[in-house]
Amino acid sequence: MRVSFDAAITDEQVLRSLYRHVSRVARDKEIDHLDDGARDFLAATTFLVLATSGGHGTDASPRGGPAGFVTVLDDHGLAFGDLSGNNRVDSHTNLVSQPEVGVLFVVPGMDETLRVNGRATLTTDPAVLDATTVDGRRPHIAIGVDVERCYIHCGKALRRGGLWEPSTWPSAEARPSAACILHDHLQLDVEPSVLQTSLEADYEATLWQPGGVGRRTSDA
Repeated sequence: MRVSFDAAITDEQVLRSLYRHVSRVARDKEIDHLDDGARDFLAATTFLVLATSGGHGTDASPRGGPAGFVTVLDDHGLAFGDLSGNNRVDSHTNLVSQPEVGVLFVVPGMDETLRVNGRATLTTDPAVLDATTVDGRRPHIAIGVDVERCYIHCGKALRRGGLWEPSTWPSAEARPSAACILHDHLQLDVEPSVLQTSLEADYEATLWQPGGVGRRTSDA
């Protein structure tokens, strides 16, 4: 039986009446460029979530790399190279038809995050690919973002989730297994342990390969 979401809120005034008045700091902290603080945050970023919407539906895609994998090009532009994924290219398909994006940047151990909204471009521009090369790995495709909104986001969500608190993490035995979930999704006639071995082999082989198909550089 499907859940029915009754008492839906469909009016902005009704929505705002349910929340406290926004503080001046929260209201005015948004800027339209990358200042020194934002640049420092991006230089330390090792993880981000890219939110897109378009012909392929809505998608939130995680991306990661060593500190420095996100490159600030100028006061209004940033970029990061596309590394190997599952080749579904859901986010990329959305960007072809709808360039508006929201990006959440994360620094390990830091509760606050950086939020950027703007317009994204899939590019093979050699200058951008050179700028987003990490540890000698030059991407075949990069995602560039023209920054329209940028602001620091409070750390309440990460604190509530205990993201950086190992004492709150479930044990290895209590955590859900990706292999078991795939087994159930696909209804495969193989043991989850076989899927886990395959996952690990894929991680080992492709973790640092550039995404897409192109002429290989250091990963040949």
